[in-house]
Amino acid sequence: MNFKFLHSNIYVLDLEKSIDFYNKALGLKEVDCLDTPEFTLVYMGDDETTHQLELSWIKGQKEAYNLGDNTFHIAFEVDDYEKAHELHEKMGCICYENKEMGIYFINDPDGNWMEVIPKGRF
Repeated sequence: MNFKFLHSNIYVLDLEKSIDFYNKALGLKEVDCLDTPEFTLVYMGDDETTHQLELSWIKGQKEAYNLGDNTFHIAFEVDDYEKAHELHEKMGCICYENKEMGIYFINDPDGNWMEVIPKGRF
């Protein structure tokens, strides 16, 4: 048996706001969408890998999702770390930085953490 990664899923309260955030902050673009009367799934991709980020919007959800202790995250490698850091500073979305390791985290509109790593670091 062979398995391969397909996507990672997160739940969002404001689908358009989240699509805009992931496009601006990480360059992800919508590659597919499934719309039903109860929910919408939007798949975001980076044009380089096959792994996608699935944004799940439950129609009618009004309360923020329980993210626990933010013990999970999704990591992104970037070719221009300084430029990315500058963009994320301007966006005000850096939530944690580990200068010793040379990495930082941003949070999306729903509080999900995304790690930003310089290319070749790990």
